[in-house]
Amino acid sequence: MKTAIGFAVAIAAGAARASGVQGFDISSYQGTVDFAGAYKSGARFVIIKATEGTDYIDSSFSSHYDGATSAKLIRGGYHFAHPDSSSGATQAEYFLAHGGGWTNDGQTLPGMVDLEYNPSGSTCYGLSASEMVSWIKDFGDTYKSKTGRPPMIYTTADWWKSCTGDSTAFSSDYPLVLAQYASSISTVPGGWSFQDFWQNADSYTYGGDSDIWNGTEDELVTFAKG
Repeated sequence: MKTAIGFAVAIAAGAARASGVQGFDISSYQGTVDFAGAYKSGARFVIIKATEGTDYIDSSFSSHYDGATSAKLIRGGYHFAHPDSSSGATQAEYFLAHGGGWTNDGQTLPGMVDLEYNPSGSTCYGLSASEMVSWIKDFGDTYKSKTGRPPMIYTTADWWKSCTGDSTAFSSDYPLVLAQYASSISTVPGGWSFQDFWQNADSYTYGGDSDIWNGTEDELVTFAKG
């Protein structure tokens, strides 16, 4: 579901756009986060690392999630994918079992699958473009069957083009979280006409990376509700 229709026109036209709703994403690298301070400064959402592969649970996930909830931030979990280690379905199940679920309470984002460069090997994890697309579909279908929503996809334009062949298989219903550190967005990959969230910087005052929701606060709440 995409709700930021007005912003899509500006992005598609290549216009600079840094307005929207501020948020951020974090992991155990940010041991202590001032969630209330972030909210007071204007942040309204946070995406929190929950799992990686099938053998890692982020040690700060629970405390981060509770802190975000108490501060009334819209929050959700993310899973760092290892497409070379097990099937998409297996990793989606692992994510769901350890904090990656979704409910339509208006404060929970759908889970996000983090698809990016392999920190310890081949950029595309040794998979062909068609194999990668199948892996993502396996993850997404499993997640959607359990929650009723497809997961958000986090990626860069370069990774998506290199590792999926710029597949357009997900652009109609998977929300896009686009990482592009710049003052404006130059490339939206994969047939998406715009991004739902933009990771626009690798630092944020209250920890982690800076993210911007591509719409209004009311639209963000609507998106969270599904």
